[in-house]
Amino acid sequence: MNKKRSQHGFTLLEMLVASTVMAIAVVGLLAALSTSLRNAARVADHDRAALLAKRKMEELLLQPRMPRFTPVEGKLQALDNAGFEGGWIARKTPFEMPPNPTPGAAILERIECEVWWMEGGKRKSYKLDGYRTAFLRTEDIMGGMLR
Repeated sequence: MNKKRSQHGFTLLEMLVASTVMAIAVVGLLAALSTSLRNAARVADHDRAALLAKRKMEELLLQPRMPRFTPVEGKLQALDNAGFEGGWIARKTPFEMPPNPTPGAAILERIECEVWWMEGGKRKSYKLDGYRTAFLRTEDIMGGMLR
């Protein structure tokens, strides 16, 4: 009488191996998810800084009496006030002008703007250059503001 024995279920060793394989897979997935979330937050900060830099440059280009050669700076006001710490510094210089400038002559001015913010204890920055046409005033020429 030869009876065949059938096995039902898994052995304890098979269960331990399967559990170990699943644990390794879950840890790997969670590490990848954590890295992705960290990268997404970093990219969001860069996007926010780029948007704020563009907005600040537009403000500076519209400002009629920004001093030449003198750095101007201030704090950035984040759009959502979500703990964004940063600031900006800008400088206006003549970029192109006629050989013998006279009052009323058109010149091309360059505005350099650097926006900075803190990320993970490190200072990050984003730089923009903007150009606009301006007309010389008598005091610009007499006061030596063209250098």
